[in-house]
Amino acid sequence: MIHVVELDVRHVLVPLKRAIEHATQYRTETDNVVVRCKLSDGSIGYGEGVPRDYVTGETVETALALIGRSNLNEQLKPCKDFDAAVKLAEGIALAEVPGDHRMIQGNSARCAVELALLDAYGRAFGEPLMNVTKRIAPSLYEPQSHVQYSFAITKARKWKARLYPLVGRLMGFKKMKLKVGIADIDDIRRTRIVRRWAGSKIDIRLDANEAWSPDEVVERIRELEQFNITSVEQPVKHSDVACLKSVRSQMKVPIMLDESLCSMIDAERAVADGTCDLFNLRLSKCGGFIPTLRLAEYAAKHGLGYQLGCQVGETAILSAAGRHFATSVRGIRYLEGSYDRHLVKNPLSREDITFQRGGHASMLVGSGLGVTIEPAKLEAVTVRREVILGG
Repeated sequence: MIHVVELDVRHVLVPLKRAIEHATQYRTETDNVVVRCKLSDGSIGYGEGVPRDYVTGETVETALALIGRSNLNEQLKPCKDFDAAVKLAEGIALAEVPGDHRMIQGNSARCAVELALLDAYGRAFGEPLMNVTKRIAPSLYEPQSHVQYSFAITKARKWKARLYPLVGRLMGFKKMKLKVGIADIDDIRRTRIVRRWAGSKIDIRLDANEAWSPDEVVERIRELEQFNITSVEQPVKHSDVACLKSVRSQMKVPIMLDESLCSMIDAERAVADGTCDLFNLRLSKCGGFIPTLRLAEYAAKHGLGYQLGCQVGETAILSAAGRHFATSVRGIRYLEGSYDRHLVKNPLSREDITFQRGGHASMLVGSGLGVTIEPAKLEAVTVRREVILGG
């Protein structure tokens, strides 16, 4: 039997190589949560969450506080094998947050704890993270030796508006995401330029990041349909999401939910109300690897598509977890993530798992996350560390 002997949680500040802007945010750095787990056999695992108050209502401060008051000591039972470890990880429940009717305000914190456990126990029992899919969602399990990520265009003006889609095209990307709804930018002109320089064969989808009002959303989408877009992500605020049932009846373009899709409660409501065609699944905002698998299963069961998204500023910890999800789950419509070297100024892993030319990336081999987190690099970006168990 192997058990947890140390557990600590950290606030890490991750500087970005370039500013990232969309309709609601401008970011040059990100505050993340990293959990370190040590087992009785010496195995060490890491997990990460990226709190976003405008998505799940979390900040790094609330996430750390929630982990600290969640009585994890009582939940961390010894495990005899990886099956028991997966069951343990799935059962992790953080303390309740008053007023959290969607059950989302601990998702990034839970993700960090869950991944740390799965990484540590995966190393102890010689199992890669992708094997969790085989156990939790066998109907979705489909190992793939390599996958291809999308190309993302955020705020690009003047000559960059032409350069970015051209670079993506020349590098061999097959799919692109374009952020729209940014203040002072003409979406019609910009989308026209991107389509022209990307070419007719590349799949282009739009992400509005809640930029439009219910009164204008149909008009905004109709203006952009001419550019052969394949979906529109979160066109309205979560508080207005109910209007998307009517929007879908007037549109041919599929609607994807992101900020409005963070839990099973959200998923059930989306299906019942008919507000979307696609789920944007992100490990941190959805509460971890296992809850995200459950959401993918639910989408598939109800005839909806899903993409695997990412959070800006994910380090190699979440990137590796995303790679295991991507290479083990069938039917992912679009894939985002593994921007490490392109975006994170101070990489935490010994290995470079950034996607290669054209977005191509290989399955990660090895136990747990399959990457080596360098303790000195983690310390260099640590703002605060709190011991939960042992240490």
